[in-house]
Amino acid sequence: MAILENKANILIVDDTEINIDILIDLLSDTYEVLVALDGESVFEIVEENRLDLILLDIMMPYMDGYEVCRRLKLNRNTKDIPIIFITAKTDEASIERAYDVGGFDYVTKPFKPKELRAKVKLQLQLQKLIKELEASQKELKFLASTDPMTELYNRRYFSTISKHILDLAKRDATPTSIIMLDIDNFKKVNDTYGHKVGDDVIISLAKLLQKFTRKSDITCRFGGEEFVILLPETAINGASVIAEKIREATEHSTVNSMENNTLTFTISLGIAQIDPEEESDIEASIRRADTALYAAKRGGKNRVYIKNDKGKPCKPASQIF
Repeated sequence: MAILENKANILIVDDTEINIDILIDLLSDTYEVLVALDGESVFEIVEENRLDLILLDIMMPYMDGYEVCRRLKLNRNTKDIPIIFITAKTDEASIERAYDVGGFDYVTKPFKPKELRAKVKLQLQLQKLIKELEASQKELKFLASTDPMTELYNRRYFSTISKHILDLAKRDATPTSIIMLDIDNFKKVNDTYGHKVGDDVIISLAKLLQKFTRKSDITCRFGGEEFVILLPETAINGASVIAEKIREATEHSTVNSMENNTLTFTISLGIAQIDPEEESDIEASIRRADTALYAAKRGGKNRVYIKNDKGKPCKPASQIF
């Protein structure tokens, strides 16, 4: 039976044909209905179909509804499917057990059409609301950790995740480096072409950073036209290679101006390696990388400089190769 995407999909599980016929008659005008005649068939159906609700008979041969429900709730792919038990049992012990194994509600036989439809509708509405809330929470989490213009991580998230990465570096004794960079002569871009083009330059750079960094790297818009990249399990040499690739790609990139002309821009980058044995956070490393960044500015811009040794001057990254 083909499933229609615009209808909720309900699985009826009952070994009595007359009960199935009644339920199909009550529900098929509004919902897409699938049928299983025994408990074992349920697990085949849930693997092949997206289900929004299961109406599950308790009394069935070989495997009763309680056991079917229990197994569904143990599977992470099916545990959130709401289950309404359909049963002739009305004693408190049976009903309590239905809830204990994970049932959301129950309907007694013989079926009362209005009650059945109302309970089905309620469970589907609740599930829709839960999904909407979960989606909203994911969106809020994304917004809380992301810079809205560039869709890179924001400074708040960077502060949080960097502590975790530093802890791992300490535990595993692995090198970790940091790159600070910003756009050369960015004020001139804004003054000449306007803030809209300035924003386009920032967005263009953010896309380049996403392209030339690895999945394990944490790339953050630190503020204005300044960015920071945290590189786990990466020594200063590896960070220098990545920084140089970013610098070169930026130098050859273009952005459209308001007059439909293209403009080019460059960046300066500073690199430092974190010392996990002596540093309790990455603030000192950020300051060293920032010092190297401004050394790159003073050295002529469009350059990569490093400051790895405390108390020693910054130097071009090319000198380490």
